[in-house]
Amino acid sequence: MYRNRITGLIVLTICALAVTRAPAQETPSQARLPPPDPAARATVTLADYRYDDLMWENDRTAHRIYGHALEAAEPPSGSGIDSWGKKVVWPYMDRQLRTRDYHNDLGEGLDFYNVGQGRGAGGLGIWYDNKLWTSRNYKAYRILKNSPEIADFEVEYAPWPVDVSRRVWEKRRFTLPLGTHFTRMVSTLSADNPEPLIVGIGIGKRTTGTGGDLTVVREQGLISWWGPDDPVRGRMAVALRVDPSMIADLRQDADNYLVLLRVTPGKTFVYYSGSAWSRGQGGFTTRAAWDAHAAAEPVDFAVPGP
Repeated sequence: MYRNRITGLIVLTICALAVTRAPAQETPSQARLPPPDPAARATVTLADYRYDDLMWENDRTAHRIYGHALEAAEPPSGSGIDSWGKKVVWPYMDRQLRTRDYHNDLGEGLDFYNVGQGRGAGGLGIWYDNKLWTSRNYKAYRILKNSPEIADFEVEYAPWPVDVSRRVWEKRRFTLPLGTHFTRMVSTLSADNPEPLIVGIGIGKRTTGTGGDLTVVREQGLISWWGPDDPVRGRMAVALRVDPSMIADLRQDADNYLVLLRVTPGKTFVYYSGSAWSRGQGGFTTRAAWDAHAAAEPVDFAVPGP
């Protein structure tokens, strides 16, 4: 009996030591990630570990669009453009997305922008019968250049219905060089009949809460949004630059502020979409500062050759 008690005490002591020496549990992924390369660069990344999100960023801004696989996992998802707040000049989105804790600021930035079914930061649709008809998530992609100086890729959106009258599909190229908050979008919309389209390009209304201020300067093709202030996370700001000669109207629906453009099916057009975080790169702390920056952004609406 006495020997059995001694043996039991030894076993309990060994178990206690094992528990004491066990390593502390790591937070998801974060502790296992390598430190960042601090060099500024532009990059585009496929998150094949999260339903094929496509992420692109440079030294000032960061964005994401959603892949076809997400439609089944998180319905309904859509073709709006997500925008992340960014504090650092190096790429961080892939590292933070892998932690699964990307809605909080871990020191480099965060995603608190809720796209939902809206257009987010510059997504588009077809305006018909006082309604915006939009595609689902992108179905195919091709990375054209992924270098320190520029992130350049294109995606395709499968045909989607515009009421019962027609079907439309799109190829869009996204180009983000270093040193700017604005991605250049080159869109080619095709349709099953040649009649002109009215294309609505949008900024989501309630992506970071209720409120925010909208600035429109039609003669410059400028639509700028200064979001509401979150006491914990700050503000997001979004702006669009479009060719003023293409503007048909300015509207809004339940989810979006919209600029409407006249577009011919098969004819490529260019617009710009940009965003910033009030606590991040660029130092934009007032609406006036963001509006002035967006208005001064160099733009080129010339369509690139084949």
